[in-house]
Amino acid sequence: MSSARRLRIGIEATSLLGARTGIGAMTRALLVRLGAVSDIDVTGIVISWRGRGQVETELPPGVANRSLLFPAQAAHRLWRRFNQPSLGGFDVIHGPNYVVPPGRGTPELVSVHDFGPWHYPDYVTSHARVYPELVQRALARGAHVHVDSAFVGAEAEEILGIDPERIHVIRLGFDSQDRGDPARAQARIGSRYVLSLGTIEPRKDLPTLVAAMAMVRHKAPDLRLVVAGPDGWGTESFATAVEFHQMEDRVVRLGYVSEAERADLLAGAACLAFPSIYEGFGLPPLEAMAASTPVITTTAGSLPEICGPAARYFPARSHDYLAEAIVEVTSDDVVASALVTAGHEQIRRYSWDRTAAEMLDLYRRLAAA
Repeated sequence: MSSARRLRIGIEATSLLGARTGIGAMTRALLVRLGAVSDIDVTGIVISWRGRGQVETELPPGVANRSLLFPAQAAHRLWRRFNQPSLGGFDVIHGPNYVVPPGRGTPELVSVHDFGPWHYPDYVTSHARVYPELVQRALARGAHVHVDSAFVGAEAEEILGIDPERIHVIRLGFDSQDRGDPARAQARIGSRYVLSLGTIEPRKDLPTLVAAMAMVRHKAPDLRLVVAGPDGWGTESFATAVEFHQMEDRVVRLGYVSEAERADLLAGAACLAFPSIYEGFGLPPLEAMAASTPVITTTAGSLPEICGPAARYFPARSHDYLAEAIVEVTSDDVVASALVTAGHEQIRRYSWDRTAAEMLDLYRRLAAA
């Protein structure tokens, strides 16, 4: 690549369409910051037929649009066997969501946020079950791999069997929103509450959280569980747990919430409970720390690496230990205050500005090579 030519970056941005997930938040954060860099050209690559009318409104200023008017799942089926349809005209192509569109000899980077589809194929959607094949196809084309944590980086080296020099650890950031209004959230819920954030799916293990809250109800009769996040593919087991433990009057299920509502809920919660059995990064705990809300989470996956000393930990799937942690954090002001203070220090390690800067440096190195 000529040193006089502007770096041309293509970032697969289909996750911007529809309800915003964690990967969608990452993609938008990257595009917003890279779109403001003066000496590069950034293009959002959107693979969708149904979402073709939304594309222009979702891409941030400074980011060009290149739409592949093709159903995403159909494109993924083709890419499992062929390198078509392919995209030219870029110096590097990045797929932030396990799938990188084939380039025409262009350096490729694929983000693997965790190895859930490899470890727990029954816990993911049928669409996500094809990610291992798509990642392997990209690796065969010479793609490099971005991971969010050292924990996932070690897994990548073992599971993918590639040269460690092709694996790049760049931690995510998060958007430090204006602090929400705790009074507004508490008025909406009507009592103190433990908050759960995220899509309802088996890996988040909400049945264990429901069981723990059932154990807590006699010690903290005013404490409710608020579950905020869209329905995924684990709603049946969650609903069954609520019914089994007779928690219908103590569980508030809100579904998908706006960013403003999310901020209010975080600010008003007695604590955030994040009982994931496996996690490659985990944004909700960091968001809770930013909102001065104590965090309770498991020792699974990368969570100890990401949360450091700023969380109260318990073993995954252990509802009795989780119940003990909830009682301790919501009843002991000294414990809660120490977690909040540690959380403020921990979140200083993460910002989207830093993530975008490190990612741009990686793009430049891949294009130069």
